[in-house]
Amino acid sequence: MPITQPSLGLLIKNGFDVLFSGLWWTSVFPGLAIMMLVFGINLFGDFLRDELNPRLK
Repeated sequence: MPITQPSLGLLIKNGFDVLFSGLWWTSVFPGLAIMMLVFGINLFGDFLRDELNPRLK
């Protein structure tokens, strides 16, 4: 992937270099976005398991 293409991981990596210089949000907010995305996918997977598993009904 070219370095000019933005991604959440690249934002976290670049923000980590300036984490303790007062620009903490450059690394924290993309990290929170990844955390919320993973949490949402897990909730959706649990919902699908509960709805589609015939042994649970």
